[in-house]
Amino acid sequence: MSTPTDALLRYRPWTGDLRGPVHGSLAIARVSLKLMVRRKLFWALYALAALVFFFFFYGQYLVVWITIQTANQTVPVFGARVRVTDLLKFLDKLNLNGSAHTFGNFIWFQGTICMIVLALAGAVLVGNDFHHGSLPFYLSKPIGRRHYVLGKCLGAAFFINLLTTVPALVLYLEAGLLYDWQTYYGDHLRELFGILAYGLALTVTLSLFLVASAVAVRRTVPLVMVWAGVFVLCRSLGSFLVDGQRFHPAWRLIDLWNDLYLVGLHCLGADRSDEKPDTQPALWAAWAVVVGVSAFSALYLRRRIQAVEVVT
Repeated sequence: MSTPTDALLRYRPWTGDLRGPVHGSLAIARVSLKLMVRRKLFWALYALAALVFFFFFYGQYLVVWITIQTANQTVPVFGARVRVTDLLKFLDKLNLNGSAHTFGNFIWFQGTICMIVLALAGAVLVGNDFHHGSLPFYLSKPIGRRHYVLGKCLGAAFFINLLTTVPALVLYLEAGLLYDWQTYYGDHLRELFGILAYGLALTVTLSLFLVASAVAVRRTVPLVMVWAGVFVLCRSLGSFLVDGQRFHPAWRLIDLWNDLYLVGLHCLGADRSDEKPDTQPALWAAWAVVVGVSAFSALYLRRRIQAVEVVT
């Protein structure tokens, strides 16, 4: 005599529409995002990133407002009368004027928080698949290895653009509203495409490097140490060798985030004379490092994932 549970144990064929393996990549990305947004640490780090964004957002507004309202006013400073606009010169270092360096500086300052978020995401999205043996389960489905990598890279790309590209686009829209929008959007169209190109360079390079490093070390703590070495230690070492020891500026190429910064400024069409610091390597060398890291990460992923045995 059949029981109510017999119907649940029987094979039930799929009645929906069958889709291609690319949709499998989207499903992997969707599951990866759900795993990350459930972490309280992610929201804490995102709140810190939002503080940097609001600083630039209200900084642009403050500079324009003070310039318009108090352009000719003076205030007493040590017994002398100083224009209010002269007191804002310290903000010129951040270029809060809607220029190409505004968006380049913003993405630069987002770097530290972005690296921490990606290190956490790499351990959660990819490292756990190798640590808990979930990768053979994914690959036993009708998707290829490249679709698995694509799904994980899409998950990483979401966080990269959420912290960098999307806020930069909001700053671009704000700059157009603060100034004469018809003139600004017409004269600064290069910046719009530059932000998108900068975001694409960050997405491709960092997502591939993230997945590759997560496959190599797998666990959270070693992955954080690897990313801290690449994006913190290498930056400090490059600054020490170039600025402190007066070595050739090419030594600064070991700082991957600085290389991406130079590539981004090139996409934005920024003047290289305003780059900070002044001693920067050649632009073609920065492009070579970025392309080389992306290519090496892709080749490493291809080799490691192909070595996974799958039983179907």
